Amino acid sequence: MKYGFWLPIFGGWLRNVEEEQMPPTFDYAKQVIQSAEKWGYDTTLIAELYLNDIKGIEHDSLEAWSTAAALAAVTEKIEIMTAVRPGFHNPAVAAKMAANIDHISNGRFTLNVVSAWWEEEAKQYGGVFTAHDERYDRTEEFIDILKGLWSENTFTYKGEFYNIQNARLAPKPVQRPNPVLYAGGESERGKQAIVNNCDAYVMHGGTVEEVEIKINDMKARREKAGKDPLQSFGMAAYVICRDSEEEAFEEWQRITDVKETDGYAGYNDFVSKSQLEQQVKLNDYSVSNRGLRPNLVGTPEQIAERILAYEEAGVDLLLLQFSPQLEEMERFAKDVMPLVEEKRRSLQVEGVL
Repeated sequence: MKYGFWLPIFGGWLRNVEEEQMPPTFDYAKQVIQSAEKWGYDTTLIAELYLNDIKGIEHDSLEAWSTAAALAAVTEKIEIMTAVRPGFHNPAVAAKMAANIDHISNGRFTLNVVSAWWEEEAKQYGGVFTAHDERYDRTEEFIDILKGLWSENTFTYKGEFYNIQNARLAPKPVQRPNPVLYAGGESERGKQAIVNNCDAYVMHGGTVEEVEIKINDMKARREKAGKDPLQSFGMAAYVICRDSEEEAFEEWQRITDVKETDGYAGYNDFVSKSQLEQQVKLNDYSVSNRGLRPNLVGTPEQIAERILAYEEAGVDLLLLQFSPQLEEMERFAKDVMPLVEEKRRSLQVEGVL
């Protein structure tokens, strides 16, 4: 299992908690990622939203790509996965920027391709927001151009959305044939785009059973299409690690006590303009990315057992959220990560794994 975390660029992950002691500043993001490298984390995911979807649109948030470039220069080994939304980017310019950050990081920059869902944000920032399936049509052309510019000396492309003439990109990315392209999607059209164009699949939080069905389905789709197996299956999850079940449950109750706050501004757009496999309720939405659904809530022992269950289901990357970030990331690294390894070794000796 690889351990990743969402970079805290919004000031937290909890829509019902006003102050989480994790300011949306570059200095704090730098402290988090450099600490994470020391604690053994493998990946950080930097969300790309120009409005703060967690604390409310009037609150501060960091821009993803400039933050990624700056963090690439002050880290050594952690993967920096940054979201890209085709409706907000020129694909040729995005390809150039990505290649440059890949060099800054010495081959540690990857992309999470997101087809977007927040119509109000698109209106404010001049992004392209169209019908659901058309967003994925645009995404596929966008990825075609990224890959073409990253691999060919001179690249021309004429599609429905983009027209690129005799474009040259140098230097090429460090990673060959391209930086890893992650993507998530639950609609039929979204899954098709991932099967056709991407390298890895990332999922919102779900139960072991829900996630195993998704993974097996994606493997079958990929095989049917004659494509190589996907490189990775990642899942978002929010962690509440405490010394006792009672303490963990008290924290769960505190953060899911739904209140009317500005953090729910994007809720209706998310549930109405995405085609979701599982119904999302306000309780789920109180924590970002359905993070409570995996139930990584409890004692270190309980959380370690659940992580191994997800590993058995096919998950090989956890994209974790914590609050407050630094303190809880350190607790997880010291109390849970070694326990997962210990339990895995024990199961292997017993012949279970």
